[in-house]
Amino acid sequence: MISIIDYKAGNAPSVAHAVSHLGYDASLVRNRQDLESSTHIILPGVGSAKATMNSLHELDLIKTLEDIVLRKKVYFLGICIGMQVLFQHSEEENTSCLGWLSGNVVKYNASDVRVPQMGWNKVRFVKNTPIDISDDYFYFVNSYYAVPENDFDVWAVADYNDPFTAAVNKSNIFATQFHVEKSGKAGLALLDNYLSMTVRD
Repeated sequence: MISIIDYKAGNAPSVAHAVSHLGYDASLVRNRQDLESSTHIILPGVGSAKATMNSLHELDLIKTLEDIVLRKKVYFLGICIGMQVLFQHSEEENTSCLGWLSGNVVKYNASDVRVPQMGWNKVRFVKNTPIDISDDYFYFVNSYYAVPENDFDVWAVADYNDPFTAAVNKSNIFATQFHVEKSGKAGLALLDNYLSMTVRD
């Protein structure tokens, strides 16, 4: 089952629409029991890291997600804030995050670039993963960006005055700073490749 986590700070319906457009069936999930049978989990995101973490705590999903994703190795895709909360800490409202990946999330310097970054940006994939995707333009809306401690976790990079991490991967965990559901053919291709992975990939 494809599970899209439906929480207050998310944009689950738009992601569900993209999944449906590709011909897959997905469920909007708000409880632990529904997550148990997942083959793929998507954590979409808009808004703030703090609101996202608060929602996940209120829904009592964090321990279940840790069991399913970190121990059972179910495929996971985080989108935008869904990527940022994978790290240990975000400067946004001084938020403690999931800590699945080592590193922190920091704010763009408004004296160097317009904040938030909003629009299309060229993404370069620098690591081979089962999600085989070519360099292309993807749609971003973000004021903060992740700084991973481990270079091997960096799946893709983009430039916004300086290079920044645009996507990450660690084992069964994939995440993008850009919005796959708003990124046209390139975003749908990435989403399709993610959803088509099987346990043996």
